[in-house]
Amino acid sequence: MSDLVDRYLACWNETDADTRRALIDRHWSADPSYVDPLAQVQGREALAATIAAVQGQFPGFVFSQAGPIDTHHNVARFTWGLGPEGAEPIVVGFDVVATDADGRIDRVLGFLDRVPG
Repeated sequence: MSDLVDRYLACWNETDADTRRALIDRHWSADPSYVDPLAQVQGREALAATIAAVQGQFPGFVFSQAGPIDTHHNVARFTWGLGPEGAEPIVVGFDVVATDADGRIDRVLGFLDRVPG
């Protein structure tokens, strides 16, 4: 499932809107849901807008995997960090990602463990 996390983070890190949307279309189900303490969205368009908003709030920052991946069935959970590339993350959280029957990302439940004050 490490490739799932790689695909997921690639979507969050892609800054070109058209390329990001192509990644979402390729790697996410037709009607994905995403929820975290700051956002709750349904559908690819809303997901793309949410990712763009996060990138706007944290320009130049990147998401990276920050721990092992725990998986069972079609579900994975992992810790991630958000910060300047190569530096200590400013934001840390973990996501639970469920895939559909085709292995595409279908549902994400996100949690924030550390956020800037």
